Amino acid sequence: MDSAARSPWFNLRQIHVEGEVAHNSAESVRRHVSPLLQGSYLTMDLAQARTAFESVPWVRRAEVRRVWPHDLVVRIEEHRPVAYWAREGAEPLLVNTHGELFEANLGDVEEDDLPTLQGPTGTSLQVMTMWRTLSPVLAPLRQRIDRVVLSDRGSWRVQLEQGSLLELGRGESDRIVVRTQRFVQSVGHITARFEHRAIEYADLRHSESYALRLAGMGTTPVAMRPGKGH
Repeated sequence: MDSAARSPWFNLRQIHVEGEVAHNSAESVRRHVSPLLQGSYLTMDLAQARTAFESVPWVRRAEVRRVWPHDLVVRIEEHRPVAYWAREGAEPLLVNTHGELFEANLGDVEEDDLPTLQGPTGTSLQVMTMWRTLSPVLAPLRQRIDRVVLSDRGSWRVQLEQGSLLELGRGESDRIVVRTQRFVQSVGHITARFEHRAIEYADLRHSESYALRLAGMGTTPVAMRPGKGH
């Protein structure tokens, strides 16, 4: 059997690439992986082959199987970027739909409005989830979220696309959401009194009120009830 396995007849002849591949072509995948594959059709370690395919840029997961008598079929799942992940002193990483970080050529990112997320090591899924949770809550302000930051002390901060900075404070996700909803429901009544000036800063880290600074004005305390201010 050993001599048969080493026979040139069992040399690998074709690599068939399947799956939705947006950032790689089948040819580029084969070109990247072929030098990394070892063994013949019979002797190749499929786990090592899978690792080789998953080393291709943008590839999140690969499933590899043999097809008698000379071929490999690989089904590829690519990363789908939803956000940038900020790193101090280094280029951002990317965050995929699973909240996982991955590295790729940022010039290959086709989306031009991805938010930037930031937080302690190991919190990318948590921060991505908060971004997704808060996006519809803040939608009435008619500004998309540009940045979500989780501090080392567990405090949340959101920056909107026009520069509005919101300090959301610490707490479980549902508490952050309730606090933000109350702010969104009331802040329109305040800005309406001042010719709908842009929101520069809001500090929501209080249970019954928040501090608000509008463009061209100082910071003002506001009761967290629609239509009530002081």
